[in-house]
Amino acid sequence: MNPRRDMRNNRVALFDGIEEGGIRASSSYSHEIDEHDNERAVEGLQDRVILLKRLSGDIHEEVESHNRMLDRMGNDMDSSRGILSGTMDKFKMVFETKSSRRMFTLVASFVVIFLIVYYLTR
Repeated sequence: MNPRRDMRNNRVALFDGIEEGGIRASSSYSHEIDEHDNERAVEGLQDRVILLKRLSGDIHEEVESHNRMLDRMGNDMDSSRGILSGTMDKFKMVFETKSSRRMFTLVASFVVIFLIVYYLTR
């Protein structure tokens, strides 16, 4: 026997079921089993899609609520900044109009009162 011929016959037998990039379905698989598997896979994918839609909806609601909270916080910070700048302007005006001697008296009296309160509470 010719060894080349035997090798060629073995190749033909090995690659008998392959056609143009795919494998022919064998007779053991029926069309109904394939459809049933496909329907089961589609149902599984539908369940996953529904779950992802719910999750994305929950995430969207959470992001919207955080954006609203951040907007309110930003508005509160702006109003606080306005109040503090007004207070600082008033302090500047008070410190500029007072003489240095009166300022020293005012600061000294605050320190003395603080020390008295400190020693009384201790």
